[in-house]
Amino acid sequence: MTATVRRMQDLTVTEHTITVPLVWGDESDTRTIDVFAAVVTRDGGEDLPYLVFLQGGPGFEAPRPFHAPSSPSWLDAALQDHRVVMLDQRGTGRSTPVGDGLLEELGSPAAAEYLTHLRADSIVRDAEALRAELGVETWNLLGQSFGGFTVLTYLSTHAGALDRVYTTGGLSTVEHTVDEVYTLSYDKMRTASEKYYRRFPEHRERMRRLVDLAAAGQLVLPDGEVVSVSRLRSVGSALGTNDGWQTVWSLLELDPHTNAFRYDLAAAMPFGGRNPLYFAFHESCYADAQTTRWSAERMEPADFVSDVTLFTGEHIRREWTETVPALRPWREVALTLADHEWPALYDAEALAASDARGAAAVYVNDVYVSLEHSLETASLLPGLKLWVTSEHEHNGLRSGDVLQRLLDLAHDRRVR
Repeated sequence: MTATVRRMQDLTVTEHTITVPLVWGDESDTRTIDVFAAVVTRDGGEDLPYLVFLQGGPGFEAPRPFHAPSSPSWLDAALQDHRVVMLDQRGTGRSTPVGDGLLEELGSPAAAEYLTHLRADSIVRDAEALRAELGVETWNLLGQSFGGFTVLTYLSTHAGALDRVYTTGGLSTVEHTVDEVYTLSYDKMRTASEKYYRRFPEHRERMRRLVDLAAAGQLVLPDGEVVSVSRLRSVGSALGTNDGWQTVWSLLELDPHTNAFRYDLAAAMPFGGRNPLYFAFHESCYADAQTTRWSAERMEPADFVSDVTLFTGEHIRREWTETVPALRPWREVALTLADHEWPALYDAEALAASDARGAAAVYVNDVYVSLEHSLETASLLPGLKLWVTSEHEHNGLRSGDVLQRLLDLAHDRRVR
């Protein structure tokens, strides 16, 4: 393990890099990757327990810690009781990253096989290797969205290594199919769409006109992408965040023939070239001993087909591998992974036996991780205290007060 120490006002950031197997549990496979983590300590907190942050995605690195003001916004609350470990999950950030260079080096078939080793089960093994390197007996986890899914995998396989766990919009479904997940997610997006149009009814016709332009090939982004109807509708992904309606509103107020519209549309649509893993790998995070076979595309309800003004969210489409320039190189990888038989991620019996302690924020209106499935999963973890709220959307952790609420809840302190 290599380590570098940096100072930021009253924070010490110790950067660690460890080398781990690409394929855990197969000694005949000698491939290795690097995994990076930054341990953030406030002066005087050198002996506090560790809290490992697991980022959402999949396919995104941990945030970089800064001070004055603290960034991310929840860092102050975390540092009151912990040293914080910002882990770049394998394939992201300063861990050995997945990018276009991987395709150039390996080619699509080998790159697809490589990506099969980047799921939550392997991320847990990486974290365990880091825990051993740091000489820590037990530690705590904070999982946002996909990071919360990884917490569930951790509890399924290495619960003894964990003291308390915290999840925010991250109680994934256990023992449901990926098709069931996407069927329910369309229901959530239907509700979010209708709520938006009740507030701004004039925007329904504007959306319909934009769809006509997209269908005619007249919405072209600065990078040359001819925006398809399905890509345009994916701006609804923003409705799953606290202030995302403002993104949609601002976009629909613009003249579609202006630079402002073209650049803002490019920024508003999910799935792009910076983090190709997010697209190529996305549906796999719900595949618990299943194949995905373009589930979001297959499960699209009839009313979404007929009513093009209904927004979609994290519903990836096969056609994007042909129409989106940044995703086009990943076409064969994405097609291969859609037919891959993914192994199990969770063990319901192990979760129930884990004696997990901690707290979870469950968002009533979450369009990404449904209330219904979250509550089912929470029933397997009776020691996990729930904060079920409509105060925030899926990205509520960024507001700054969510983590403090969970910490107080888990430690039986009066909520501040």
